[in-house]
Amino acid sequence: MTTTKEKRAKGVVPYLPEEIDTLQAEVKRFRSGELSEAQFIGMRLKQGVYGQRQADVQMIRVKCPFGGVTAEQLEALGRVAEEYAPLKKGHITTRENIQYHHVKLESALEVLRILGETGLTTREACGNTIRNVTGCPRAGVCPGEIFDPTPYLGAYARFFVRHPYTQLMPRKVKTAFSGCESDCAITAIHDLGFIPKIKDGRKGFKIVVGGGTSIMPRIAPTLYEFVPVEDYLRICEAVFRVFNVQDIERKNRAKARIKFTVNRLGIDAFRKLVEEELKNDWAKRSFDPTPYLWTDNESADAPKVSTNGHRSNGNAPIEFGVWASTNVEDQRQKGYKVVNVTVVQGDLSPVQFRGLGKIANQYAGGRARFTAQQNIVFRWVPEDKVEDLWKALKAINLAEPKVNEITDVVTCPGTDSCKLGITSSMGVG
Repeated sequence: MTTTKEKRAKGVVPYLPEEIDTLQAEVKRFRSGELSEAQFIGMRLKQGVYGQRQADVQMIRVKCPFGGVTAEQLEALGRVAEEYAPLKKGHITTRENIQYHHVKLESALEVLRILGETGLTTREACGNTIRNVTGCPRAGVCPGEIFDPTPYLGAYARFFVRHPYTQLMPRKVKTAFSGCESDCAITAIHDLGFIPKIKDGRKGFKIVVGGGTSIMPRIAPTLYEFVPVEDYLRICEAVFRVFNVQDIERKNRAKARIKFTVNRLGIDAFRKLVEEELKNDWAKRSFDPTPYLWTDNESADAPKVSTNGHRSNGNAPIEFGVWASTNVEDQRQKGYKVVNVTVVQGDLSPVQFRGLGKIANQYAGGRARFTAQQNIVFRWVPEDKVEDLWKALKAINLAEPKVNEITDVVTCPGTDSCKLGITSSMGVG
């Protein structure tokens, strides 16, 4: 029998069953009228339960740090789509999350428990917190990366979840980790971004802060060109402490992101505030990321590479060749390929979730990654198994070519469910 400790250890962000018990008690108080809507909102948002345009149904947002999922988790995501989502689908978001729509509030509690059993959590997927931390889906296998940022991304997510200074910030914080200067994770448009660097033989990060889109688009200026990995969590906490005391930002929710603070003060003045904050007693404690690192030896579970030298049976159909020319990439590790799966509008059915789980188990070491382009990446796929993987994708209607090209449209749910939506973007996409 799996223990609670083992369940918590499955995921990057620890799952705490007692939090769902607490939320269940608050739901009962809300239903009885003991709690007002305004009082209840903050409680459900912290657990990833979001209101919709439609009354009395919820959107559930599932956190997947760096987009990473296991075959077991894909199976659970498919179960939720089938049993609890009226639309019978899950939606990949541009933050590498999964969302379900039109879920009844009481059903949401069951969903959180089902997902938690596999190591997935919705904790702080909504609200004025640190949202899901995104990363390059090729991290660890990219031929050009400086070093794999995934362990440090995991440490950042773990360190700041449930952290006292990240529970009620002026506004949400979106974070990304890239693996090289190509910046596949698009750190430049994030509140906080990290790009690996090596200096004098030491690992570290270039840290950028204050990027964003929407109103007042900004490219994030550089806070520090190099911060050793032993200190990046300390710098981040200083940033959040500075951000937390900006009363001007708290007065106007529409202008409350870090980019407004950085734009108002200027990056040099903002950096000075960070450095003043670092002189305080809290900064003297250890911020060594080692206890929080996400260590997952994917290569140990990777399928063995064939030694016969054959990449396919030599009779591959033209259709496969077209798909492979756009959706298959070289991996840094010899004999393996990275396979990109095009997901139309980011929507997956229960059959597709489960099929992807089986594909992950058979061809990719039991793992996959969602991407910010609303697609899926399989890594560690042996060259001679790519055609077989394609056939398996074809069987679940996920063998579209031209991934990340102009016809691979990124689409949010829009007015189909979102209170803030202006357009029925799913139809447009």
